[in-house]
Amino acid sequence: MNVTVIGAGLAGCEAAWQLAQRGISVTLYEMKPRKMTPAHHSPGFAELVCSNSLRSDQLENAAGLLKEELRRCGSLILSCADENRVEAGGALAVDREGFSAAVTQAVRNHPKITVAEEEATTIPEGEVVVASGPLTSDALSQSIAGIFPEHSYLNFFDAAAPIVTFDSIDMERAWFASRYDKGTADYINCALSEEEYLAFWKELCAAQEAEVHGFEDKNVFEGCMPVEVMARRGVQTLAFGPLKPKGLPDPKTGREPYAVVQLRRDNASGTLYNLVGFQTHLKWGEQKRVFSMIPALAHAEYVRYGVMHRNTYLNSPKLLDRYYRVRENGRITFAGQITGVEGYVESTASGFLAGVELSRRMLGQPPIDFPRETAIGALAQYVSNESVADFQPMNINFGIMPPLDHKVKGKRNKNAELSRRSLELVDGIKERL
Repeated sequence: MNVTVIGAGLAGCEAAWQLAQRGISVTLYEMKPRKMTPAHHSPGFAELVCSNSLRSDQLENAAGLLKEELRRCGSLILSCADENRVEAGGALAVDREGFSAAVTQAVRNHPKITVAEEEATTIPEGEVVVASGPLTSDALSQSIAGIFPEHSYLNFFDAAAPIVTFDSIDMERAWFASRYDKGTADYINCALSEEEYLAFWKELCAAQEAEVHGFEDKNVFEGCMPVEVMARRGVQTLAFGPLKPKGLPDPKTGREPYAVVQLRRDNASGTLYNLVGFQTHLKWGEQKRVFSMIPALAHAEYVRYGVMHRNTYLNSPKLLDRYYRVRENGRITFAGQITGVEGYVESTASGFLAGVELSRRMLGQPPIDFPRETAIGALAQYVSNESVADFQPMNINFGIMPPLDHKVKGKRNKNAELSRRSLELVDGIKERL
């Protein structure tokens, strides 16, 4: 028994691992390093290109719940992430290079996985998991489109934030803290006065963007919006969004500044930091010019400027079932962002479920249905819900899970109770995996 997996991102590696762990031979196709996408820079598997943060690790947050479910179910990606964790308050952030290296080593060393270092340009015969990501190559896109002659892809645009060196940050104008002193002081906070903020906002709105064919503001996915697009929505949009100063008093004055730019550690050694919420597609020279107006970053050294790239995803509610299989062609399964799940952890969850259920079907075992009360199940059932009319990429959230059958006071308490319910179900399911 053999399965072809296309793509060695988080979803593809997770799917390949789950299949191989259950005795299924896997041929994993990865076109890097022979062919790179505009968003990728490393030859390693499971490369994180937008942020090193896998978001909240708290069970009062749906992303935290999804990670805990995957941990308990034996996820390769979560195991490698936990091994390469860097401090980020209540979030799970990783050393990106160490994380990618750990996943790459585990996958390459698995006796049931054979890596083919070449581009897959067509959908092969036999059982296949397509986890080619949001930047699927043109050749493979055409092959996928041939499976769905009556349907078309949907497209949106995604953006990555710049990264600067720690040594180039003016720490006389910045300080370490987490908002409301929650967790440890893992973020660098760069204050702006009202005058500085207004000057920065004006130049940001007027800065020149890099050319991106077909780009329009209405096509920007709300969860990863370029900072200049957000700025154009109003003078106070940033001050109440990624630059909000609440819970971040300047230790020199004891008062909250007018606005605060936060920087998050990007590697374990703390030599690199990314600008939180600063995904952008400005020209590189414009990024340097405008972002240098942030006092603490006046002389910042950029090791990577922000980039803008196209994301491609399926109209999954019309095409896929709750196991991420093509309804009209069950030998083909999709996983990752190409299915319309949004986020690294969500991509991992889709790869996990795709790998587990495909292996069970090939071994003649009944499926394990993760119910909608679990984050894994809720995400899969949202993506496959035929009643969804205007399908958009979706992060995991408690809103797509059934409500509690009893009242609980307070949002955090309610979310914690939803997580408790979910994990009880997962603990019963994991014994059968």
